Amino acid sequence: MSQRLIHQHALLTGTAGGIGLAAVTAFLREGARCTAVDLAPIPSTALQALLAQYPDHLHYTGADVSQIESINSMVSEGRERFGTITTLLNNAAVFSLGDLLEIDERQYQRIFDVNVKGMFFVMQAVLKQMVADGCKGSVTNLASQAGRRGEALVAHYCASKAAVISYTQSAALAMAPHGIRVNGISPGVIDTPMWKDVDAQFAQAEGLALGEKKKAVGLAVPLGYMGTPEDVARAAVFLASAEASYITAQTLNVDGGNVMS
Repeated sequence: MSQRLIHQHALLTGTAGGIGLAAVTAFLREGARCTAVDLAPIPSTALQALLAQYPDHLHYTGADVSQIESINSMVSEGRERFGTITTLLNNAAVFSLGDLLEIDERQYQRIFDVNVKGMFFVMQAVLKQMVADGCKGSVTNLASQAGRRGEALVAHYCASKAAVISYTQSAALAMAPHGIRVNGISPGVIDTPMWKDVDAQFAQAEGLALGEKKKAVGLAVPLGYMGTPEDVARAAVFLASAEASYITAQTLNVDGGNVMS
């Protein structure tokens, strides 16, 4: 590894597995000190292994990004452990689907509490300390190809990820005078553990066999297969690095060609 992030302190949310875990691993390998955050008070088995491997560079804290007090606590804890947070990977999110005429307020509230409210107020808390400390850092928010278009069974999730893209643009413009960059990543279909649940939900909603939806969406990608968490993690490392120093207000598609923009 090139140690591109050797002087950085990265806060990463949604790190128990999938994209978040891959990103923590990649950031550590590039020399960053990392505060990893997930909902559980105890780190996942994979994160425990990383903590053993990088005891001086990795700290874990359990937090609920839908709760403002929890957000403030995790930011303060990370800052106390490793100093100013110089980069944020805003990855925590939830997914659900349902018939447009049947989905209820509870489903709406949960998705927007985590994917939009949580994303925004984590970003705000980190940006406040960057500005206060005079840090010219960077933020990367995880959107989705679902935020680029509507989908009949995934209305709330699509809308929440469209909001991530919009907030990314607005924050980038607001933070540009401070020398802080704000970008997004829009993953396509990525082969993460969450896809087992997503596939099961589509199977029930569309009357499919288990595994059928996952196979179909992979084959529909122009490159012909699903991406990996590491594909997204590499993009996150790039956006956090000095190599992306003139990039802001962008949401990078990492989707095998599904969306052309």
